[in-house]
Amino acid sequence: MRQDIEEVGQTYGIEKWGAGYFSINTDGHLLVHPERGRPGADVYDLVDKLVRERKLSTPLLLRFPQILATQLKRLCAAYEAASRDAGYQGDHLPVFPMKVNPRREVVGEFLREGVGQSVGVECGSKPELYAALSLEQPAGSLLICNGFKDEGFVNLALLGTQLGKRVVLVVEKLTELKMILRRSRETGVTPWIGLRAKLYSKGSGKWSSSGGEAAKFGLTTSEILECIRLLRAEGREETLRLLHFHIGSQVTDIRRIKNAMREAARVYAKVRQMKLPVEILDIGGGLGVDYDGSRSTFEGSINYSIEEFANNVIYTLKGVCDDEQVPHPHLVTESGRVMTAYHALLVTSIRDEIETFANDRPTVVLDDDDPQVIFELNQVLGSINVKNYRELYHDALDAKDELYSQFNLGLVSLEDRAKGEVLFWEICSKVSQFAQREGINEHEFVDLQKTLASKYLCNFSLFRSAPDSWAIKQLFPIMPLHRLNEAPDTVATLVDVTCDSDGCIDRFVDVKTVKQVLEIHEFRGEPYYLGMFLVGAYQEVMGSFHNLFGIPNEAQVAIGPDGRAHVAKIIPGSRVGDMLSFARFDHRQVAESFQSQVAARVSQGALTAAAAEQVVAEYTAALQGTTYLE
Repeated sequence: MRQDIEEVGQTYGIEKWGAGYFSINTDGHLLVHPERGRPGADVYDLVDKLVRERKLSTPLLLRFPQILATQLKRLCAAYEAASRDAGYQGDHLPVFPMKVNPRREVVGEFLREGVGQSVGVECGSKPELYAALSLEQPAGSLLICNGFKDEGFVNLALLGTQLGKRVVLVVEKLTELKMILRRSRETGVTPWIGLRAKLYSKGSGKWSSSGGEAAKFGLTTSEILECIRLLRAEGREETLRLLHFHIGSQVTDIRRIKNAMREAARVYAKVRQMKLPVEILDIGGGLGVDYDGSRSTFEGSINYSIEEFANNVIYTLKGVCDDEQVPHPHLVTESGRVMTAYHALLVTSIRDEIETFANDRPTVVLDDDDPQVIFELNQVLGSINVKNYRELYHDALDAKDELYSQFNLGLVSLEDRAKGEVLFWEICSKVSQFAQREGINEHEFVDLQKTLASKYLCNFSLFRSAPDSWAIKQLFPIMPLHRLNEAPDTVATLVDVTCDSDGCIDRFVDVKTVKQVLEIHEFRGEPYYLGMFLVGAYQEVMGSFHNLFGIPNEAQVAIGPDGRAHVAKIIPGSRVGDMLSFARFDHRQVAESFQSQVAARVSQGALTAAAAEQVVAEYTAALQGTTYLE
């Protein structure tokens, strides 16, 4: 059945969470618009060509670097406009936190596009710092070093200072400052130093514990004063250039931002009034992404825009600084989530439908000698209607319990149990239809709809490509890439190919609620592609290798002014051999062990020499196969 494309788009909320990057064309295909307002490329056609012509299989990660550039420009424009309107005198110095997505292609794109905005890098570990030191950064940009540090970390940072980079070592605890000062004396290298303040203010959402008095990171007020005393005792107060705070990722409520900015600005002002050369205020991350499009304080949403966030930051800082009569600080932001989330799209394909009693019910023929409970269920099925379905549903639940009780006592045969189960699910199907028709959202009927929903097997690993969906119940928008000019005719939950019952998605975005099922088209056995959106932040770096499913195939795509997609680069996904190495299986030893077992079968007469040769050849070839279904 054909349906208005706008209505289908509303079903999936694409205009709410898509931020202008996605739309639907007249063919019912998804379009991507890396430069918002310009012609978009047909994502379904792109995937179809990658599968047919480039012989790639799903899961497939599509990366659109132009979206990274667009998000960066939007972020910088928001702060520039806010500063201009407010008369704010400090500069905006955005840095990209590598923990969000350390892929070289991602970090490199920001540094290339950020020349005019002096975009820098933030790192929180030695591997991240090692990588950052190799990168050519724009003039005037910063290299912020956060996180707990040892001497090796500090030594690497000092190498960066010797290279002429503007390295800032942010102190998380007093012992770090003492170590930094000692290594500075020993090497003769003087880095910039920052202090991370532990604010009383807290954020909101899943990561609110990052702020507040009990936060993992940051110095208390007395510790900040002790750091200042130590710097002065060493005659190194001129190295204190930055104050830093962070109240948590994905802050949902703009009011929490205002409170934190007000407190942080006061701390900056008081330190500045102590005749210290602090000139940079690093406000960390916190700028969130509206994953469900509800524009609310729900943990998967935010009740503000990038522009509103920037306005609140700038106006609050300016007000406090003017009141305290101190210079406006240069402003560092670490808004990694909003910079990267939109640019990556995971494409998976439905492989099959998992059969259950709920969707694979044979016809029931009653016999005169069937148990009474079977006749009771059959009577309920024949009597149920829109007026009595609530009462009769509860009668059916009682009858089902009686059926299983009698079976456990040996009073009901296996055939009779099967009949009862079929009748019960037929009743449930009718009950669910009546409840949906009446718009009933009571818990038991919502759960029933979820139980009855189709279960579609999708070729991907949740733990590899969307681990936050499992670990913290993060919501990611999911929708088909095609057939979007047809009304979805069924509902489903999605299961991945891992042998883990947690490898499923049964929570989906909605403007008003969290849906337990996804509206979808009936699977007809032909290629049917689903997209999981906004997975560009954290998912790649936090993904696990559960079941040794590896990294998916990847295509980096550029969109021309005419809306044509150009595949700039293809990166093949992990092969079986790659994952064996990850699990510390030596390829040579594995092959020798397998061949020795084959030789034993030959000596026993169970295999011929020709068959043995074929077995070994097939085993060896499998090493180059994909870890996912083909």
